[in-house]
Amino acid sequence: MAQLWGGRFTKETDQLVYNFNASITFDRKFYKQDIEGSIAHVTMLAKQGILTEQERDDIVRTLKEIRDEVESGKLEITSEYEDIHSFVEANLIDRLGDTGKKLHTGRSRNDQVALDMRLYTRDELLHTDDLLKELLETILKIMEANTETIMPGFTHLQKAQPITLAHHMGAYFEMFKRDRLRLHDIYERMNYCPLGSGALAGTTYPLDREYTAELLGFYGPTLNSMDGVSDRDYLIEFLSACATIMMHLSRFSEEIIIWNSNEYQFVEIDDAYSTGSSIMPQKKNPDIAELVRGKTGRVYGALMSLLTTMKGIPLAYNKDMQEDKELSFDAMDTVKGCIALFTGMLATMKFNKGKMRLSANNGFTNATDAADYLVKHGVPFRDAHGIIGKIVLYCIERGIAIDDMSLDELKAICPVFEEDIYEEISMETCVNNRLTIGAPGKAAMEKVIEAEKAYLAEDWKKETLTR
Repeated sequence: MAQLWGGRFTKETDQLVYNFNASITFDRKFYKQDIEGSIAHVTMLAKQGILTEQERDDIVRTLKEIRDEVESGKLEITSEYEDIHSFVEANLIDRLGDTGKKLHTGRSRNDQVALDMRLYTRDELLHTDDLLKELLETILKIMEANTETIMPGFTHLQKAQPITLAHHMGAYFEMFKRDRLRLHDIYERMNYCPLGSGALAGTTYPLDREYTAELLGFYGPTLNSMDGVSDRDYLIEFLSACATIMMHLSRFSEEIIIWNSNEYQFVEIDDAYSTGSSIMPQKKNPDIAELVRGKTGRVYGALMSLLTTMKGIPLAYNKDMQEDKELSFDAMDTVKGCIALFTGMLATMKFNKGKMRLSANNGFTNATDAADYLVKHGVPFRDAHGIIGKIVLYCIERGIAIDDMSLDELKAICPVFEEDIYEEISMETCVNNRLTIGAPGKAAMEKVIEAEKAYLAEDWKKETLTR
């Protein structure tokens, strides 16, 4: 059992207790961050005269060797070690002897793991943001190509008013854009360095915490050592943002599943993102969309687990906080995988524009515009609403659309109708007369698309990372 402690103890830890306590099976994921933090730490120690420059150089060189050997597979991270910190330090000491033992000067595992988790979460946040940007670029391409692709808009899963595919896709663009903004906000709050907090009360060594923070790309050091080692708000916030991302992906997946059904036939999912049935040869199942929808609950569970773990922990560090890792790592990997696969599915999906247009025609989606026509001709809206309701009932009984009624039939119900009603309730007119920003009209959509292009051209990370 490779442990970083033991002087105070007279007995070996029971093997079951050791296994229960150990975290190496999952915290091995942030070996890069652990080594990165250690390199910054010894660099600062040398700057402060706590280590010699030679000791710094030897430790930094050897830490990089350990990192490279882990990545090449030459060095294996095994359960012989209690955690990733003991793995790195034990291997360092094996290679450097007493010099390696100086690595941990002025540092506790409490602030070390706080740093590692923060660095790992920051890396995951930036990677998730990159994936979201790729998804937004895919959505924007669909929007640009479909400003005239008419389809029904829905409320209560009932056809409501005609819109365009560009407009429908634009709603998801806004959702995922907000997700990126949330990640940016979290980054701004979390980007402070806990290293130097010690176990909970700092250290008597003359550490330069500002310098360490700078080396690691943080805005500065955390300002309270107790909070520095016990804060997991940033992780809760990130998991909350991940849960919201998954909620948006799940809503989108649900619509694709519906649109892919035989009853709708709005889309055809590429074979690469579909599977068949073991017994029904005609089936082509939207498995990726269904799995994304299903995995949403998995990410929700990670968030709720961490909230529950943290709710009863007194200051400062407690071993409970080791439970912040496994489910969080799983949630982060799940979200990244779902975004990447969903983006691929969406990019290769075919949209059956004719089916969409026919569905809008057959769903009385122009009924509101027919009522507006009567209002423009002096009929009070409430009366117009009732008149169009009668017309819809008339059409349902005969299996026709409003457009299919003759002018005589329309006049028999309300004499106000004239020949121009047909132009007023055409799908193109219904859509393109809606010109307010955010509406589905082509002119309005083109303005929005230009705004979204400008947004995607911005690089908040470039500005943030060079602060």
